[in-house]
Amino acid sequence: MSFSDISAEIVALMPDLRGRLAANEPLAPLTWFRVGGPAQLLFSPADEEDLAYFLARLPREIPVMVIGLGSNLIVRDGGVDGVVVRLTAKGFGAIAVEEGERIRVGAAVPDVKLARAAADAGIDGLAFYRGIPGGVGGALRMNAGAHGGETKDALIEARGVDRSGNVRVYTNAELGLSYRHSDAPEDVIFTQALYQGRKGDPATILAEMERITQAREASQPIREKTGGSTFANPPGHKAWALIDEAGCRGLVVGDAQVSEMHCNFLVNRGHATAADVEALGEEVRRRVQEKSGILLRWEIKRIGVP
Repeated sequence: MSFSDISAEIVALMPDLRGRLAANEPLAPLTWFRVGGPAQLLFSPADEEDLAYFLARLPREIPVMVIGLGSNLIVRDGGVDGVVVRLTAKGFGAIAVEEGERIRVGAAVPDVKLARAAADAGIDGLAFYRGIPGGVGGALRMNAGAHGGETKDALIEARGVDRSGNVRVYTNAELGLSYRHSDAPEDVIFTQALYQGRKGDPATILAEMERITQAREASQPIREKTGGSTFANPPGHKAWALIDEAGCRGLVVGDAQVSEMHCNFLVNRGHATAADVEALGEEVRRRVQEKSGILLRWEIKRIGVP
């Protein structure tokens, strides 16, 4: 069955669907690496209700994968089978400041925008999000953190939709957040989060955000085609230092390279394939293990068919 046939079949099952459903949609432009093949189907729901309606009626045998801003993602060159769900700012980009130094945000809100909104409202405790190149949905899934702060430090609860179309609400404790990890069910697509901060001075918070911005620009290849940190820090070690000690700074596979600026970043020099980027990462892991005995764990998510 062709992509268009599958799309037509799904549309027939969901006459009241309001979101955008596209067949054989390129995913490379939606990722920071700018690599990878197409989604068999790409669905952008209109809002949470539309997402729940879609998932409840989607045949169970069709796999579902969710992507966010694409900053921490490698889409393999063969593309992604089934449905890729991508939340957009139109339906999941709301930000609402609530009483008691609380702020509620949609899952498609970029982390930097969350940090800025909190600062403007005089809510301290969320400035660390300025240093995370992703969105709220991804931050919930992997307990994103930087510059001394983590999602678990400020999160009250997260809301999402499971594969059966049920809306779920999880407390911070129920998510079981730990270093770059969440115990949330894999099939849940997060739609919003509620954070708790503390009263602060907007000018002071913005100054801290500026410090974080300058630190990132000085140490990370943020203006290149790259992702976030490639590997998680092993207990008691810094991934970048292990990579440097293994002689991998500047290492090249195809047109992918280990950043000269920061060894825990891989970059697409212009014409890299997803296979180049992933093979480079695996070669780095091999060399680090050979040198130190430590096997690095991928922090960047890799999806799709090689």
